[in-house]
Amino acid sequence: LLSRSLLLTLEPLTDDDLRGVLHRALADERGLAGSVTLPGDAEAHLLRIAGGDARRALTALEAGAGAALAQSEDTITLATLEQAVDRAAVSYDRDGDQHYDVASALIKSIRGSDVDAALHYLARMIVAGEDPRFIARRLMISASEDIGLADPTALPTAVAAAQAVAMIGFPEASLILSHATIALALAPKSNAATTAIGAALEDVRGGKAGPVPAHLRDGHYKGAAKLGHAQGYVYPHDVPGAIAAQQYAPDELRGRRYYEPTRYGAEARYADVVERVRQRLSGGAEAPARPAAGPARPVAEPAPQADPTP
Repeated sequence: LLSRSLLLTLEPLTDDDLRGVLHRALADERGLAGSVTLPGDAEAHLLRIAGGDARRALTALEAGAGAALAQSEDTITLATLEQAVDRAAVSYDRDGDQHYDVASALIKSIRGSDVDAALHYLARMIVAGEDPRFIARRLMISASEDIGLADPTALPTAVAAAQAVAMIGFPEASLILSHATIALALAPKSNAATTAIGAALEDVRGGKAGPVPAHLRDGHYKGAAKLGHAQGYVYPHDVPGAIAAQQYAPDELRGRRYYEPTRYGAEARYADVVERVRQRLSGGAEAPARPAAGPARPVAEPAPQADPTP
């Protein structure tokens, strides 16, 4: 459909554009017809809260003019304007592109570990009246997509935040969302879980599946043994280390690796574990553990000891 459509991108208006709209509205007979004036400080505030949207600017101007005239004043002072516009109308539309743009910027700022930018976009969503459950859902996705096993506490933190905001709601929910956003932004990052399932799904959708190995099939029904099902299966708990050297994947995918852990944060431990386990599963000797490398969480410096001398 896009190939047959004309796509127009509507950019936010500049402050100069908006200033011209406001001046015409103040002077035009179809507008306020010179009944009020707009000082510089009030105009600057109005431009800030308009967020590049002329409709928002005119709505705020009309509210401010109405408040001033109701008080028999011919000037829209900053105080009058702030009272008339109870909160900043940030550049955010819950039903339009801005909804997705700001949500995308929040997640990408978390992914990029920019905690301050993440908090800015979170605040924009909160002020715009976004459903806190929507924000919490995005944080849960981010916890697995961009952090994963580099910080195994990230997903429980995001889930706890989602449960909490569902029970509490605004305004207190903003504290919980801030808590979770900061934790995720500052966590070490890994997308290994994301790429692992992506590769596995690609293989399955590409027809790479194959029958389940006979020794892994269900052997609880009558006649299963005659078919060879569950025969030769080694119960891992019966062998040292609880890792049995036997085939688990279908023949077509034998030896195929999906999970490639990073050495960031806590995932360095999993990198060592998966290497040793794969070696054992293949029937080889266990590989020695490698020391963890890569950035991890900063370790706090020990607190200075108090001087015992009186």
